[in-house]
Amino acid sequence: MKCSCAQHRESSCIPLVPIFHNLTPDETGEVAQITRQVTVAKGEEIYAMDDQVDSLFVIHTGRVKIYRLSDTGKEQVIRVLRPGDFFGELALFSHSPVSDFAEALEESNMCVIDSTALKELVAKYPSIAMKILEELSQRLERMEQLVEDISLHSVDRRLAKVLLDLSVERAEIELETSKGDLASQIGTTRETLSRKLTSFQDMGLIDQIGQRRIVIKDRQGLEGVREGG
Repeated sequence: MKCSCAQHRESSCIPLVPIFHNLTPDETGEVAQITRQVTVAKGEEIYAMDDQVDSLFVIHTGRVKIYRLSDTGKEQVIRVLRPGDFFGELALFSHSPVSDFAEALEESNMCVIDSTALKELVAKYPSIAMKILEELSQRLERMEQLVEDISLHSVDRRLAKVLLDLSVERAEIELETSKGDLASQIGTTRETLSRKLTSFQDMGLIDQIGQRRIVIKDRQGLEGVREGG
């Protein structure tokens, strides 16, 4: 782990995490005994490609970006994690170095559980392993969908899908990541993303307010773009 993290003994993130939801209070206490809490500054690297990661990280507050770099240095954001999400779980199943990077998008507080202690806990409470496998299967499904979208669908369709997904419960979106990170997530460049957003605005589909606010004006029109219309 590369960050110069401030460390202290607390475990308040444990109730947030789905993989621990089926534990009793006494069992949750056992998890607390093997958990330490760290604070990572905005922009700080938690680990890098080829590092040997031997811990499970659970986000209590803040956001963390998981990404990869191509041979040319191009960044591909894999996912953005929020409170209750976890990463580093592959340390449970493999001793191989990691193939991605983890970076704090803002000051983040995390619970950290050593993999050896966690393996003992998983052996004692198989429900934890099942929850981890469930999460991994969902991530694999999302990754396969992303590969399909990038391979088969235009940037317009991918962008329309993201905007619709982000605005399921509201018409106004406040982007939680930079436009550069959003562009990376949908497999395009920041410049192309900016052009497409301007095009959507000219078509009357959205309004852009400042750098991160987007108002959906024509949801049906966006759905048409998503479907290839």
